[in-house]
Amino acid sequence: MRGKKGIPHRDPDDPPRRRANKTRGHGNWDTDRPPVFGMIGRDTAHVRLRVARSANGEALTQFVTETTPANSTVNTDDGTGYSRVAQNDRTHVTVCHTPGKRVWAKDLDGDGINEVHNNTIEGFWTGLRNFLRPFRGVSKKYLADYCARHAWAHNLKTVTEDFLRILLRKPTDTDKVT
Repeated sequence: MRGKKGIPHRDPDDPPRRRANKTRGHGNWDTDRPPVFGMIGRDTAHVRLRVARSANGEALTQFVTETTPANSTVNTDDGTGYSRVAQNDRTHVTVCHTPGKRVWAKDLDGDGINEVHNNTIEGFWTGLRNFLRPFRGVSKKYLADYCARHAWAHNLKTVTEDFLRILLRKPTDTDKVT
């Protein structure tokens, strides 16, 4: 507020403004750090995102089950939240990001190609952070909308004339009033 810089906050119910949420560990809705779940298809590169209330194993397993077909292979890191993924008709393979082990990709069949990795989604998270950065913080109330916008842009593979018309709000011949 204008003219209030440097005035101490004496009311405990009105704490001073803080820069960012520096709480360590996984966030949740109540700590103002809602987790965002993401899944990217290896063949289609189609992304699905969901803002969740918490990142517990039950919520992660439900997200994986809803966004992947049965009998698919799910590549994740070695987080404990993914421990029940294999119980839902999915093949679950992991890479270990634990300090000291640092396995970023694995070659399971020995053909020289590292088919187990989660680099695709890690790169997507970088793109999402870069997309959100200019907003200098997004309310958790609207985070799902921003994520949907970014996922939509990622999933849009071709820019058509109709898409540009909608984006620029240009009327078509059928939209004109006579």
